[in-house]
Amino acid sequence: MAKPTAASERIERDSLGEVRVPAGALWGAQTQRAIANFPVGAGPFPLEVVRAIALIKVTAAQVNQEMGRLAPRLADAIARAAQEVADGKHPQAFPVDVFQTGSGTSSHMNVNEVIANRAIQLLGGQPGEKSLVHPNDHVNLGQSSNDVVPTAVHLAALEVLDGNLVPALEDLRHVLEEKAAATDGVVKVGRTHLQDALPIRLGQVFAGAAAQVKNALRRLGPARVALCELPLGGTGVGTGFGAAPGFATEVIRRLAAATGRPLVQAPNLCEALAARDALVELSAALRGLAVSLTKIANDVRWMASGPRCGLGEIRLPELQPGSSLMPGKVNPVLSEMLLMIAAEVIGNDATVAWAGASGNFELNVMVPVIARNVLSSLRLLGNGARVFAERCVVGIVADADRCAALVEHSLALATALVPAIGYDAAAALAREAVATGKTVRALARERGILPEAELDRVLDPDRMTRSAP
Repeated sequence: MAKPTAASERIERDSLGEVRVPAGALWGAQTQRAIANFPVGAGPFPLEVVRAIALIKVTAAQVNQEMGRLAPRLADAIARAAQEVADGKHPQAFPVDVFQTGSGTSSHMNVNEVIANRAIQLLGGQPGEKSLVHPNDHVNLGQSSNDVVPTAVHLAALEVLDGNLVPALEDLRHVLEEKAAATDGVVKVGRTHLQDALPIRLGQVFAGAAAQVKNALRRLGPARVALCELPLGGTGVGTGFGAAPGFATEVIRRLAAATGRPLVQAPNLCEALAARDALVELSAALRGLAVSLTKIANDVRWMASGPRCGLGEIRLPELQPGSSLMPGKVNPVLSEMLLMIAAEVIGNDATVAWAGASGNFELNVMVPVIARNVLSSLRLLGNGARVFAERCVVGIVADADRCAALVEHSLALATALVPAIGYDAAAALAREAVATGKTVRALARERGILPEAELDRVLDPDRMTRSAP
């Protein structure tokens, strides 16, 4: 290796020539070029994907050794270095901006170079001594950015999906079901078109929200299955050129055993490289979840509106003062947090959909932005759902008296009189209630429409909520 031009630098070389690299950096020439080429400032490539790439490199080195393609000492050093990266060590060694080469090659080579230079150190050499460990010839043996990076994105997405989002949604569903059981005796006004409608139990409202979360979890299932199909082995264009027969399937088998997930090689590697449809499918399911959480968060804040001049049917935990001007004001801050997360996720999905349609012929060329947005959506939804459950839903208290008063004043009670007096007469009674300010019950009693006991039975709000089979 040539002598550095300054104490703070060393010189590394790639196919385009010499590059000056900071002396203490684990990366090499291609990474340094990427740092210079992509000064966008959007932040580095997701570390979850970096760690997943490193996990692939650990297994690839072991399999290549067993196939006789890497010397044991070399394979061991590569595997040890890659395992350090997979374990989250050296996070500062991956500075390449996420907006970069569309295949993710810049970040992939960043990982290859870091692993190579760290393996060189483990073998007693100095970073840059490629004669000891080469990032392409050794670390990347039998692989390509075009199959490794999307494989790593799938692995990273599965990790965040299973480790964060799904448990958070299960917790939210459980808390909503508990709240449904606790409030099932409280009858409130139902609303359609933002107008008074038939009574409904508050427990039914929360049970409906819990069902939305349950259905969102169900919709994530097919996306998870698709993520378990990996493009590894396709190498450059899906043909597998450069990989030893059986190499990729064995790597995938070991990855499946290590992660406990049913990972398999994609049945058509040309499709698996050319399109990122599995990630588009996942993003669409996350968008659907964001829509569901928007509905739930909006309903919660509307039911809590007031507290005196709004609906005021429920009370939310008082978490922080709501105004720098108006004393005593407390806002539905966690609903607002969740609504903003949902808005971000829906925007992320628009980017993923556009990016999924991009690229030509044998390769999608927007993998980094797909990875960034999908992983961001997974993290945001998981964290947001967990906080909403723990700091908002758990502490919701029903105002039973307020709910009962609103139900009694509702015009929708006239619906229960239709079997006795017909639709038109019931409508006229409701209009009269509006004009006079009297309740439907009071007018029906004045008119003697039904005997008192029968009137109380017919206009029992709780009975009206229990008609469904």
